[in-house]
Amino acid sequence: MLIDLSQTSLAVVIAVFAGAALAIAVAGTKLAHLADALADRTGMGEIVAGALFVGGSTSLPGIITSMATAWQGYSGLAIGNALGGLTVQTSFLALADLAYRKANLEHAAASVTGLAQATLLVSMLTIPLLAMSTPEVTVWHVHPASVLLFVIYGFGVRLLTRIRSEPMWSPVRTRSTQDESAQEPHPETRGRSMARLWAAFALYAAVTGIAGYVIGEASIAIVALSDLSETAVGTVFAAVSNSLPELVTAIAAVRIGAVSLAVGDIIGGNAFEVLFLAAGDVFYRKGSIYHEFGQDNVFTAVLAILMTGVLLLGMLRRQERGLANIGWESVLVLLLYAGSVVVAFT
Repeated sequence: MLIDLSQTSLAVVIAVFAGAALAIAVAGTKLAHLADALADRTGMGEIVAGALFVGGSTSLPGIITSMATAWQGYSGLAIGNALGGLTVQTSFLALADLAYRKANLEHAAASVTGLAQATLLVSMLTIPLLAMSTPEVTVWHVHPASVLLFVIYGFGVRLLTRIRSEPMWSPVRTRSTQDESAQEPHPETRGRSMARLWAAFALYAAVTGIAGYVIGEASIAIVALSDLSETAVGTVFAAVSNSLPELVTAIAAVRIGAVSLAVGDIIGGNAFEVLFLAAGDVFYRKGSIYHEFGQDNVFTAVLAILMTGVLLLGMLRRQERGLANIGWESVLVLLLYAGSVVVAFT
């Protein structure tokens, strides 16, 4: 532990927590524009780039929080941060839908890679639940499920690239469907060389990573200085703060018309977020972190699967207009998340 905030007052801890969250939000805004430019320059497309560049880099705060808290034995914080991030980020996609006024976001950003990403996420989420239900078998304190999660994620990203380059089917195009290739580069990235884009991307990703470590230490201090449980702090406070880049980047992306990047950011970030559990398991020194799951953790994991399923159905239905100019799936996702926050504290 490089910093120990538990010896300070709760007010100071909250101030440090808020400052780290602000740093994550500001750096996340920059990452959105850089990821959009890198998507165009590399030819990966916004869905795949959202999974790799934005989904991975903006998830740095969360994965560092889970690793740091797991290493110090706070399994409830590590698990809550990982699973809570899945639900809050899915609700962020509904908020981005509210910010996109032309049509329902899932309609405008319809693509086969988006559907594949959501399917990959649901598949990955079943692994921790299966692991917790089986005997606790570890090799050097690491459960085989953690290795499997990394393998599945690597296979999934490879599959996404192949699906994009050789799609076997595509959604029907409408007047509201956005074309990735038609987007203009953001003024901040126009004219920059690839080297400068990558350097800036690495810088802002590093800022979010350092801030994620601070969030973890502040979360541990909040648990020590308040009556809140590890799970509640991890599932709500740490998860929301570490997920702010996804919210900022998604809204920034839809404002510049990169709707596919917004969807790839959230769903791709969620798939990467499942790896938080695997990373936490590697750093947890008391055995398998999956066998530290409580009923509230199982509830959050199953809720994340349900919310992703609702999102999948919405992308398949492709409702162009709906309540408050968003689809029924966004309304339901927001209601589900609001209910989960109530459950977390009661």
